Amino acid sequence: MASNTDPESDTGPDGGQHGGVQSVDRALAVLEILARDGQAGVSEIADEMGIHKSTVSRLLGSLVSRDIVHQNSERGKYQLGFGILRLASSVPGRLSLVREARPVLESLAEDFKETVNLAVLRSNYAVNVDQAMGPSTLATYDWVGSLTPLHATSSGKVLLAALSADERDRILKEAGLPARTPRTVTSRSKLENQLLDISREGYCVIREEFEIGLNAIAVPVYNHMGTVIGAVSISGPAFRFDPDKTPGLPEALKQAGLQISKNMGYTRR
Repeated sequence: MASNTDPESDTGPDGGQHGGVQSVDRALAVLEILARDGQAGVSEIADEMGIHKSTVSRLLGSLVSRDIVHQNSERGKYQLGFGILRLASSVPGRLSLVREARPVLESLAEDFKETVNLAVLRSNYAVNVDQAMGPSTLATYDWVGSLTPLHATSSGKVLLAALSADERDRILKEAGLPARTPRTVTSRSKLENQLLDISREGYCVIREEFEIGLNAIAVPVYNHMGTVIGAVSISGPAFRFDPDKTPGLPEALKQAGLQISKNMGYTRR
């Protein structure tokens, strides 16, 4: 029997509590390796984790018994099993984007005193699914449920920038690039250049492209798979609100988008 000081022991000098935590941590590390690589053998896992193969075998045996991990009978390697789906399936249903984003939207509206919107892609439009009003807001227009053009709004451009080239091409061919104001970008090449900038910089600023007198800035929101599922924006009257001249705004909005994304299960890699 291994002593309490044995690094391969699953019990610690405190009577087992430390060892139990260590075993959980190691089991999670095994799952992360299998999730990343698709499959792996005992030796591969042991080498990466820096622990003895017998310890890895015990961990895998426990995970296999609960169908969390499955062993490929032909090659002897291990992969995630159907049991992991049973656990994971209970999470997304409880993660409502609107619910998880709401506190962040309210905080942004309070901090920057302007209107904050949460939008998602629906067909060829960006649809606003929630809104928080800042104390400086002049009007009380409710944007929730409104369909807005992708090419003329900050949220829309963020959503466009995240699409594959083929999907973006399909949408823009169907929707076109109609001018909403004299400032609306109606050139496909200019729009594509803007989308590249958005992907690189992580945010989008528009000035009176959707509506004269209205400026806005938006950032993406990701889900647990790292896919863009929405955009959070701040908008305000052009005479008062200039995103590039508002101290700390782009970075604060990026952090807010990241917080919502984390609430949805996103982990930055």
